[in-house]
Amino acid sequence: QVQLVESGGGLVQAGGSLRLSCVASGSILKINSMGWYRQAPGKQRELVATITTGGITNSADAVKGRFAISIDNAKNTVHLQMGSLQPEDTAVYYCKAEIINSRAILSGAMEYWGKGTLVTVSS
Repeated sequence: QVQLVESGGGLVQAGGSLRLSCVASGSILKINSMGWYRQAPGKQRELVATITTGGITNSADAVKGRFAISIDNAKNTVHLQMGSLQPEDTAVYYCKAEIINSRAILSGAMEYWGKGTLVTVSS
């Protein structure tokens, strides 16, 4: 079993900052990448940022220059430092990881998701 546990969500005023964290644990043989997606009411889930264990990053245009993603490979942890938050950033933020499960090696890398953490930005 693989679990992703998120933390750091909450209520923040426009212009403020939050730091989200996500820890992966369980039957992990290898992590290829980790990242963050978000979903606001009435909208589709969208990419925020991803990072490979080699340090290659990708992020949505809407957050470039404001959000920064990082990974701690030793701790199987990904962070999302969010700054200059705006009301349109309000959403449930989900952690995602591409993981090779040690109990399902022949399946290759599979996608795992956290339960999500709510970020609310007030104006």
